[in-house]
Amino acid sequence: MTKGNAFVLGASGQVGRASVRALLADGWEVTAASRGGVRDEGWPEGIRSVRLDRTEEGALAAGLGDGCDVLVDIVAFDGGHGRQLTGLADRIGSAVVVSSGAVYEDERGRSFDTQDEPDGFPAFPVPVAEDWRTVAPGDGTYSTRKVALERELLAAGDALPTTLLRAGAIHGPYCPGPRELWFVKRALDGRRVRPLAYDGRSRFHPAHVDNLAELVRLAAANPGSRVLNGADPEALTVAEIGAAIDAVMGVESETVLIEGAPPEGIVGLTPWTAPHPMVYDMAAAERELGYRPVVSYAGSLPETVAWLTGHLAGRDWREAFPNLAKYGVDFFDYAAEDAWLASRA
Repeated sequence: MTKGNAFVLGASGQVGRASVRALLADGWEVTAASRGGVRDEGWPEGIRSVRLDRTEEGALAAGLGDGCDVLVDIVAFDGGHGRQLTGLADRIGSAVVVSSGAVYEDERGRSFDTQDEPDGFPAFPVPVAEDWRTVAPGDGTYSTRKVALERELLAAGDALPTTLLRAGAIHGPYCPGPRELWFVKRALDGRRVRPLAYDGRSRFHPAHVDNLAELVRLAAANPGSRVLNGADPEALTVAEIGAAIDAVMGVESETVLIEGAPPEGIVGLTPWTAPHPMVYDMAAAERELGYRPVVSYAGSLPETVAWLTGHLAGRDWREAFPNLAKYGVDFFDYAAEDAWLASRA
């Protein structure tokens, strides 16, 4: 006896792969849909894998066929995708849709959309809960598009009960833009010194794929219209993350702490670096779904480091991780770091 039919859209990505595994283990019949129709080598037989591009007219409707009990959408990004789902509400029992923690806006109107402006990085309560204010919906940015998605789905109410998961900084195997690479590559390169801005105390709350998949599993079994944060049980500082990765890789590094912002260019800058902490409140997920994290950040690292090391082997990091390279920042400009370190001598 199964729990029903689960249709996972975006199943070939990092969160999709983990969600498929979690749903299958919980007794669902799972259809894994992606543009490439990719099957994870760890998936057992019995998972139906289909090739589907949601941008093709009628493709999602055809893929759903007679419908599903729950649709898990990892790759919904805007109001149009929200309307696409609500237009198929008669074929979908309930939905679980991945949104983003980037939707929040602070009391001064600052958000991740303003972070590159002078004094533009937002300052939130620690932790920030789901009822905190968000940016306005729109088509202009990733954040405004995600809010537009949320509004469309929440307005559907009982017609399509949807759990929206505002994910933190997603990490784990198959991550297209892995922040952990900042430390992993340094260890592989024999780089044993690392400057960290803001005294290494920046906190940018991570979310492991298995913890997000657990939220997907619980929400699938408990339909409702709600918004929940999705993050790990702890939000380590960037210095603590570096120490944890060193421990996994069996190296010792010297950390040079910089008071305040990066002193020159990218020196001291990491993918987690920020002047104010970004920490998500997970109390609502615990209260509404009985959520308990399945893995800690440190506990997840051995698998992540092994995947990163293997994926990087023999390749330039920009080729291996184009989603990280697209920001145009050379996170591994050792010459700039050495010049700055020498200037302090």
